[in-house]
Amino acid sequence: MENVSLVSLYSGSKGNCTYLRCGADEILIDAGRSLRALTGALQSVGGDLSRIKAIFITHEHSDHVSALEMLSKKYHIPIHMTEDSAKKVLATTTYVKNNLVCHPPMYAETVGALTVRSFPTPHDSDMSVGFTIGLPSGEKIGYATDIGHITEAIRENLLGSAAVVIESNHDAEMLMDGPYPAWLKMRIRSPRGHLSNSDCCAFLPELAANGTRDILLAHLSAENNTPGTALRAALDTQLGIHIDVARESEPTKLI
Repeated sequence: MENVSLVSLYSGSKGNCTYLRCGADEILIDAGRSLRALTGALQSVGGDLSRIKAIFITHEHSDHVSALEMLSKKYHIPIHMTEDSAKKVLATTTYVKNNLVCHPPMYAETVGALTVRSFPTPHDSDMSVGFTIGLPSGEKIGYATDIGHITEAIRENLLGSAAVVIESNHDAEMLMDGPYPAWLKMRIRSPRGHLSNSDCCAFLPELAANGTRDILLAHLSAENNTPGTALRAALDTQLGIHIDVARESEPTKLI
């Protein structure tokens, strides 16, 4: 993918943000962490908030939106979010409304030469979506984290993507043997919780068979997973494609 760069700036329960550049068009998916942290991470990979043309939010949980208030106070960047998620964010913020663009769960938005399309994902939020980003070359990039299971909507939208960012949140044994209370373990394992390493890996062969060349495993649990555990599980699928793991607190470049 010529002139395209996809970088996970932060990934995990402490905050999430992904940067995509295609020529002169630059966008963010989610804006967790602090404004200072996002600014520093973005600049470290050659980006700058002054050049970001749009921000797309998957859902309203704090690890995906915590920078929006200060960001909206300082910058005038359109923030695209579903109506249900926006209601929650607006209830606790003042400045976000100045930049907010509300949408139904399924929408399409053009940003320069990019076409961003949303699709619903199963998570325990008021609304949660994933995205595909259409590139000028005709290829697309898929993005789906915070997903309790692989739905038909996820499958239909991600298949055919040249590159995919997908959740690989926890190792099932580590979760069940770990210190979390029973109710939290059940929440994570539920169909509206987070995708396990094994469930993620079961889907990877379908992606590879349908043209995916690059995969980034994202939103790893710091308590119930490790980068090595997630990567080994994915590499055991022996797909012969590029697979990497998004780091919690440092940029990870996929393409």
